[in-house]
Amino acid sequence: MALTVGDKAPEILGTDQNGNNIKLSDFAGKKLALYFYPKDNTSGCTAQACSLRDGYEQLRAAGYEVIGVSKDSAKSHQGFISKQSLPFSLIADTETTLNQAFGVWQEKSMYGRKYMGTARTTFIINEEGIIERVIDSKEVNTKDHANQILNK
Repeated sequence: MALTVGDKAPEILGTDQNGNNIKLSDFAGKKLALYFYPKDNTSGCTAQACSLRDGYEQLRAAGYEVIGVSKDSAKSHQGFISKQSLPFSLIADTETTLNQAFGVWQEKSMYGRKYMGTARTTFIINEEGIIERVIDSKEVNTKDHANQILNK
């Protein structure tokens, strides 16, 4: 069952690229843009991460923190962060636990082949830990994602 607007986000979010446990309570009093993306170092995911990087100061000024989530390893995340100079953490959801909790681990299809993967989705979580907005895979504009979050 996917989490949606009005639901409380889970307390335990996962482990970041440095092995730190990330909890919802770490962001108490701030809005959190928790964005799920399919894979480090792919064109769409890089465009999205760079949009969030470039808009990071404006997002912070508006009271947001940003955390990315994919099923890539911590080592892959470290390389992606370094290569793209990302100022925010990435959760290594290698077992897809968080992907499944948020309902973004879905059947996808490419060239007629069906497989399970992450549906690119951003959850805006308010200061009390409640999901107040979902930008789903049909809506996400990878090249202008920071503005999408800021200009609701």
